[in-house]
Parts: sequence; structure tokens; C-alpha cells
Amino acid sequence: MPKVSALIRPRQRLGKYRIEKRIARGPLASVYQAFDTIHCNRVALKIPHPDIDDPVILDDFHKEVRLAFKLDHPNILPVQNASEIDGYFVIATPLGIGTLADRLERRLAFNTSMLFAEQVLEAAAAAHSKRIIHCDIKPENYIMFPDNHLKLGDFGFARRIVRSIKASGSGTLGYIAPEQAMGRPSFHSDVFSLGLILYRLFSGKLPEWPYDWPPAGYARLRERLQPEFIDMIRKCIELRPAARYRDAVQLYATFDRLRHRTRKQKNTGRKAASRGNHNGNNWEKVRRKEFQRRFKKTLETRHACRRCEGPVAESMHNCPWCGAKHPASKATSSFPAQCPRCSRGVKLDWDYCAWCYGPGFQQETRRKYSDKRYKARCDNAGCERRVLMPFMRYCPWCRTKVRRKWKLAGSRHKCGSCGWGIARDFWSFCPWCRTRIQKGRAR
Repeated sequence: MPKVSALIRPRQRLGKYRIEKRIARGPLASVYQAFDTIHCNRVALKIPHPDIDDPVILDDFHKEVRLAFKLDHPNILPVQNASEIDGYFVIATPLGIGTLADRLERRLAFNTSMLFAEQVLEAAAAAHSKRIIHCDIKPENYIMFPDNHLKLGDFGFARRIVRSIKASGSGTLGYIAPEQAMGRPSFHSDVFSLGLILYRLFSGKLPEWPYDWPPAGYARLRERLQPEFIDMIRKCIELRPAARYRDAVQLYATFDRLRHRTRKQKNTGRKAASRGNHNGNNWEKVRRKEFQRRFKKTLETRHACRRCEGPVAESMHNCPWCGAKHPASKATSSFPAQCPRCSRGVKLDWDYCAWCYGPGFQQETRRKYSDKRYKARCDNAGCERRVLMPFMRYCPWCRTKVRRKWKLAGSRHKCGSCGWGIARDFWSFCPWCRTRIQKGRAR
């Protein structure tokens, strides 16, 4: 059988996709960069090698798609489309700019390491909360997007837990738990892999068998983390599964509690000398941190403004901190596709963009996707679906302009111009209409 590279070439068409180049090759599949000629954006296509005829392995690819559809999370790589095209089983996902493994080849600042750690754990916790064991957690499977945004992919080896756990030796040597190497994967196995990633993030070194404590790089770990944080990592990589955290949900809860108390140990003199010059910056960080504590879940402010790096949401037309237009990066969208006009996220079953006004989209499927973010209903009685997400400007099903004045849960203030809810205690601009927020204009 000829190699896959001899069959799939640059500029070749697979349905609506035009192949541009191969970006990765594994033992079971290759990943290609391709251009979606309908949605007008670049995607990654995962295609099994043509000589793979084992029905168990082929079923793993179908299972990967089914599991990905069950996980709707900003740090889980979404499947945009999956279908048989010209004899190939093609899985389309957003195109990243590399992997966490690539980024680990370069030195990481402490704050960047903490940002990566949060996303690594949050993605695994999302899977475990759905009773899904990933079985192959490693830096190569965390896809990097702009603004240091990570998404966990490659659920081909994942195991869905119902009543029992099917034995499997799948996984990647180097990050695989000892019991998983012997065919007994569990949630504890993923926790072990997460612990190794955390250790490498903060020490620059990967612990090796037999995982004696302390591993190489421990001195650097002590310089950067508090003892409680180090104890958390050590508990993750205990040889006995029962001695580790129960699952990534419990691990993430511990991380979230400890990260606010972690500190990077610096020279006291340098820190004291710089304190006076950065009081303003420190106050701004404290203010934004408090804003995130109160409103991140409600607004989904998981993005950073392209100009000022303040927390913003994809639904915002303007940055509430600096007033910049379209502040969220389109590459970090929590939606599986982007509008070709405004570049903001859209769902695959939408007929129109909910954020800007324009012609409808060409639909590939009439499947209707549910979403927990739907909170309101369209006023058009003739609308097919009538469900809306907060802060939508137009109904994605009938293109009717939303007349309601969206409220911001947790705040009683409204913009004096557009009437939509605002966080007046934090923002300088209305993110919905860009009006500068003043005491007399907000009510």
C-alpha cells in the first residue's frame, strides 16, 4: 500500500477542503493544514493512514469524534466536521499554531507557566467530569493558539467509564502512568500524566522512571513554587494510584485554591526597589482579578484584549478597558467556526451570524446542536429555533434584531446609551456600544 503522502498532496481537493501541507505524521494518522473553501478559514484535518484496516483502531477514530462532541469547553479542541470524503475518514478541527510541546522547548516565564498549568488542568477536569479518561495526556496533545490559549485534543485513546474500565495499554511513554503501561488505566493515570506536565512546566525537567523523589530540576522547582504547590505535584506522581488525587476535578480544585498563594521567590531588594514604580500596574491587576472573580463565568471573559490585555469576551464589540474594537482574538474562539465578516465564533447549525448583520451561511448539515449557553428566546413568533445566548445582537436562526436590553447578572448598572448591562465599577467603556462610562451616563 503506498504511503499516505503519495496519495494526499498539496492543492488536492477533499470535498470542500483544499490541502495546503502536512503538519504532523503519527503511527495511525497524519494531520494536514487545509483551507475550508466554504467558511473561508484554515483548519486542521486528521486523516487515518490508508493502510490502517484494524476495525478496533478505525472505531477509535469514530469514538474520538463522538467524545469530542460531548465536551463543550474552551480548553477542549472541538471537532468542526467529521465525514467520509473520497474514501478517507476526515476529522476537521481548528488550526493551531503549534503545541505545548513546541513551547516547552523555550524558556517559560513564571506567569506563563501558571497560565498553561491552569488550562492543562481545566481541560482534563472537563473530560473527567463527563466520566471520560483521556489515556494520552501529553504536551503534544495540547494544541496552542494565539494568546497562549491551549486546547486538549486527540481523544482517540480515551475511555468512557460506565460501570467498568476496559484495560488498555494505550498512551505515550514518557508521560504514561506505570499502571496504564500494564493495561490498567484509570482517572488516576491521567492525574499522573498531569503531574509530570506540571513538574516540567515549573522546573524545565521531565521526571523519569523510577520517579524517585526529588527528581532532576527540583532545585528550580523550589525557587519558583511554595511547598504546598510542590506537595500537590508530588501527590500527582505517586507510584500508587490510590495515593494520588481521585481525578482531575479534585486536582484542579486543589490547584485553584493554591495558585493564589503561590509566589515566585525573587530578590527582596529588587522587589522593594520596583514596588514604588509599579503600584499603578499592580492595582490594575488586582482590579481585573476581582472582575474575573465576579464576572468571568457570566460573561465568559476567557480572552485577552489585543491592545491592553484586559479580560474580554467574544460577544463584546469593544474592549471595556481601553475601547479597542473587536478585542478578542478569533483564533481562541470557543465556537467551532468563525463568521467570515466579523471573524467571531458561530455554531455549525446557525443560519446567520449572531454578532453582525449579513447574508446567511451555507449549511452542511441540518443537525441541531444544544448548548447550555442558550438563555433567552427570539421575539419572532415565526422563528424556527428561537433560542438566544446573552448579548447576541441578531437571532442566528431568523436574523431578527434582538430588541431586549441584555442585563449583566451580578450588576445593577446599565449603559446610559444602549441600555445593556455593564460592570460600572470596573469598566471604562461600554463593550456593547463603546460609550465611555461616566457616573451620570450609567444607571
